Amino acid sequence: MIGVVDGPIRTAVFDWLTEQRGQFGEALQRDALEDFTLDDVRVPLLGPQGIFKPKVCELPLSITTVASGPYSDSFDERTGTLRYAYRGTDPNHRDNVGLRRAMRDRVPLVYFHGVRPGVYVAAYPVFVVGDDPAGLTFAMQVDDMSAAFVGPPAEHLIADDRAAARRAYVTRTIRQRVHQVAFRERVIRAYQERCALCSLRHQELLDAAHIIPDRDPEGEPLVSNGVALCKLHHAAFDRFFFAIRPDYSIEVRRSILDEHDGPMLVVGLQRIHGQQILLPRRPVDRPDPARLERRYGEFLQAD
Repeated sequence: MIGVVDGPIRTAVFDWLTEQRGQFGEALQRDALEDFTLDDVRVPLLGPQGIFKPKVCELPLSITTVASGPYSDSFDERTGTLRYAYRGTDPNHRDNVGLRRAMRDRVPLVYFHGVRPGVYVAAYPVFVVGDDPAGLTFAMQVDDMSAAFVGPPAEHLIADDRAAARRAYVTRTIRQRVHQVAFRERVIRAYQERCALCSLRHQELLDAAHIIPDRDPEGEPLVSNGVALCKLHHAAFDRFFFAIRPDYSIEVRRSILDEHDGPMLVVGLQRIHGQQILLPRRPVDRPDPARLERRYGEFLQAD
């Protein structure tokens, strides 16, 4: 069972993380996560090691993955679980023992996934649902907040089929959210935090637009399959009001060029016709001409 200290701490952490996401969005800064306080006591939410237990907690509070690529976590499609590596190779290391106890007592944790240095997406509550000493990994699943604190554990067994199915679905959803945030962070950073068309720099008004949608087999979460656009230009791009040709010039749909609807239409869309988009500094991050060619063909058909 969750100790008398750990329960209130985890509840406070989950509530605070929810507030932070509502205020700042999904991408959370490490500095803020390390400076969380409860009753004037600093309780860092993550540490230098992946499995982290603050001094005030009896069991680990969080696990962290530092992403090195678009799909750097180990996700099992069959079971809907995240595979999380042991601390080192000793199954009896205190961190591994702590997670094993968290599994036994059904203690909820936070999963921090790094989307770029110093920036994380938080998923919670996360439960340890399996232990593989031979493979040196734990199996983790995310649940909804209604299941964060229910007890005693016998009333909500990890092996319960309905609970397992729900957690598998939530875990898949969280994984998709993590990858969407990671894609957005990488694309907007590549474009120096500005819209590629109008140079708007307000991050809260910027999106990472897919050239080929992520539901398509070619819609990989690569920077070269994205363009940083403000929300107006993103919506217009998705609806084929304009296209970006393989030479990086902009072509606005003829019906939009002929339309008369006030200064926003003129400044926002008509004046960008024939212009070149702003490009990332690194050639590898620039829009893939082959993907632009494919989308341009779809634009011509939609006109």
